[in-house]
Amino acid sequence: MRALIQRVSRASVAVEGECVGAIDAGLLALIGVERDDSRERADKLLRKLLGYRIFADTEGRMNLGLGDSGGGLLLVSQFTLVADTRKGMRPGFSSAAPPQLGRELFDYLVAAAHDAHAPVATGRFGADMQVSLVNDGPVTFMLES
Repeated sequence: MRALIQRVSRASVAVEGECVGAIDAGLLALIGVERDDSRERADKLLRKLLGYRIFADTEGRMNLGLGDSGGGLLLVSQFTLVADTRKGMRPGFSSAAPPQLGRELFDYLVAAAHDAHAPVATGRFGADMQVSLVNDGPVTFMLES
């Protein structure tokens, strides 16, 4: 399971012109699910999402995780994160989870996030989404579980 995370001042996701999820300051996480992923990997990824120290402490150093900062978490499914781009000029998706498994694990991650943190917002799995954000820093990392 992969997450491309961005520390944001604000972020939102829309489907067909309707805002379906939004946060103020916090973390935007684009989530890619692979074939061999599991609930255990989703749990591990969530621990990283909440604890990864990319928020400033009182001295301005990146020493705080999302849980410490009190910021929001916006989770957006994005299967293209698991594409194989090593060869050729077209991405390969053989390592991506089938849609049913992808939805199951994404939904599990969202439910676990709601149990562990607030606020949590999401996009809509499988939808054509428009994501808007103001990257704070900019700060962007790829996390894997």
